Amino acid sequence: MSTEQNSRRDFFKKASLTGIAAMAVPMAGMAGSTNEVLPVADSESKLIVPKARGLKITGTFLDEISHDIPHQNWGEKEWDEDFAHMKAIGIDTVILIRSGYRKFITYPSAYLLKKHNCYMPSVDLVDMYLRLADKHRMKFYFGLYDSGKYWDTGDMSWEVEDNKYVIDEVWKNYGTKYKSFGGWYISGEISRKTKGAIGAFHAMGKQCKEVSGGLPTFISPWIDGKKAVDAAGGNLTKENAVSVQEHEKDWGEIFEGIHDVVDACAFQDGHIDYDELDAFFSVNKKLADKYKMKCWTNAETFDRDMPIKFLPIKFDKLRMKLEAAKRAGYDKGITFEFSHFMSPQSSYLQAGNLYNRYREYFGI
Repeated sequence: MSTEQNSRRDFFKKASLTGIAAMAVPMAGMAGSTNEVLPVADSESKLIVPKARGLKITGTFLDEISHDIPHQNWGEKEWDEDFAHMKAIGIDTVILIRSGYRKFITYPSAYLLKKHNCYMPSVDLVDMYLRLADKHRMKFYFGLYDSGKYWDTGDMSWEVEDNKYVIDEVWKNYGTKYKSFGGWYISGEISRKTKGAIGAFHAMGKQCKEVSGGLPTFISPWIDGKKAVDAAGGNLTKENAVSVQEHEKDWGEIFEGIHDVVDACAFQDGHIDYDELDAFFSVNKKLADKYKMKCWTNAETFDRDMPIKFLPIKFDKLRMKLEAAKRAGYDKGITFEFSHFMSPQSSYLQAGNLYNRYREYFGI
């Protein structure tokens, strides 16, 4: 046999023995073994940025009437587990993003079933969320009905009439029954030039507060930035983005018209670029302070920078947004939304990884 053949045979023999030894290592801890257990490497990410410099997320929307993200078809068992995951990272507030959208509704509303021939839901989700919020000691905000007419016409005043009945109906059926019913979300997602926005928000906010003895209300509008594009389109950015100065002027007018009946504003943070966060956030806080409103951030946990809409966001993008909110002195961080984009049991595998990175960063 040649020297080359001997060398090859010795190589494969050593490799085989090495493989057997490697396979034997996990058995070292078995009963009766005298082998030493090898140390396990620390699997935690080695962050090279300071930890916990961001504003923590303490609230999340609940989106069960979604039209641009997949339904996860959870029952009460899965929702109970998800509330526990939320609670584990400090979430104390859940917000029903809308109680209905067009003909799909979250609770058996006598008014909506008759007025719009809405579809009967198989489960009363409002009742379920309130029971789970009671159980997990969270505060629940009820999101108003969205008829879809605003999206068709650009006019928010359409939403006032339906919600006159929805607000009264919901407070009567649920508001006095559960401790966790803690406020209202005026669910119209508007920007700076939405027709009828001031009047509509004022009318709905006023009724919410009057019927419930002054419980807080909030809104979550979008900034008309470079990424404020049609979600159904293919573009990721646009050229005619609002300037910081225009944003301050337009929202100053809106806040002036609604601040007596709207307690907080949580601007969606995904429509501006990451190097614009500080400029816009400082204006938002300045306006909120001027009109004695709470300044929250809607820290979106989905990614607007990808052609696939919508997937869980890259952790560093979320981290930068939360750090900017902390620098600006924001009062609370909420997200759209935990269950799809951050939950360990989400249909998106990346969501559980985001949950783990978030916990590492905050030392939870």
